Amino acid sequence: MAPRILVDATAVPADRGALGRYVDGLLAALDGLGADLAVACQRADEERYGSLAPNARVVPGPATLAHRANRLVWEQSGLPYVAEQVGADVIHLPFYSLPVRAGRPTVVTVHDLAAFTEPETYDPIRATYIRSATRAAARLATRLVVPSKATRDELVRLLAADPTRIDVAYHGVDHEVFHRPTEAERARVSDRLGLHGRPYIAFLGALEPRKNVPNLIRGWVRAVAELPEPPALVLAGSGGWDDEVDAALAMVPHRLRVVRPGYLSSPSLAGYFGGALTVVLPSRDEGFGLPVLEAMACGAPVLASRHAALPEVGGEAVAYTEPDVESIGAALTRLIADAPRRESLAAAAYERSRDFDWTTSAEAHLAAYYRATEQ
Repeated sequence: MAPRILVDATAVPADRGALGRYVDGLLAALDGLGADLAVACQRADEERYGSLAPNARVVPGPATLAHRANRLVWEQSGLPYVAEQVGADVIHLPFYSLPVRAGRPTVVTVHDLAAFTEPETYDPIRATYIRSATRAAARLATRLVVPSKATRDELVRLLAADPTRIDVAYHGVDHEVFHRPTEAERARVSDRLGLHGRPYIAFLGALEPRKNVPNLIRGWVRAVAELPEPPALVLAGSGGWDDEVDAALAMVPHRLRVVRPGYLSSPSLAGYFGGALTVVLPSRDEGFGLPVLEAMACGAPVLASRHAALPEVGGEAVAYTEPDVESIGAALTRLIADAPRRESLAAAAYERSRDFDWTTSAEAHLAAYYRATEQ
């Protein structure tokens, strides 16, 4: 008999972000595979998950879950109660933490170990919380799901996690949302950005230190400052903190243009990625790097740092750089000047992206749920 799975989606933030896209893609695929699902969520997401997973039982939590501290308290007592209510055989927690006394098997997704390997790139309070939650998950969870072999290896190396309790489940990509855009889609995004057809370098992610945005800004300046028609730099994404971003922006010459549009909705992302001269993710650490895969699916040439899981995702279809200013600047200079190389990368990236889908990811998650109930 198939296990009933309770997925705790209460940690998904209002702006969705990569965590939201992971949970959304996974739930829709699990529902499509006929999994016996229940979903705990914030009240604002009840209709969304009812639509994404129409066969699932959706259980909205109290309104106070919008506040992180309240959510963490509720996770310890309220979530086990919901699991009892819906008759769950296993609880999947897709964001690090778990109830200490769940009363049934638990599967926890550990996205990365950056709080251990790059602690200086986090707010100290957040880093302390993530390290504590990850240690607890490694010790208490029945099974751990990770999005890459690189993350699995870091879990074993840093926390001595039992490799036989770790399941690798690559993220997928929604190929309907992330597709080669039409000229009209490109034009709409370009106009919204105020660029009106001007070429641009694209970044998507939180402006937090491990994303390495200050070095991206400085490297871009090196690459384009002397060009007669320099491409703009677009830093899209919401939230995060990085004190060096403003300092780096203050040093940008006046003739160069930086656009900071904030959050871009999912329907805009195909035009945003696919309309870019190149998409750059020069992170110091990534457990997977979902924007890299999404940009690939949009037929964009991608430049990523050769760190952690990014080469595992991009393979030979992505150009790579070290995360320092000089390397980023040199790599951008080469790509901007070499249109055939960009075209070749774009074609290879699109083809490689077809190897990643949420159904395959959901099948790997289902296998983890079955293993958890058998232990």
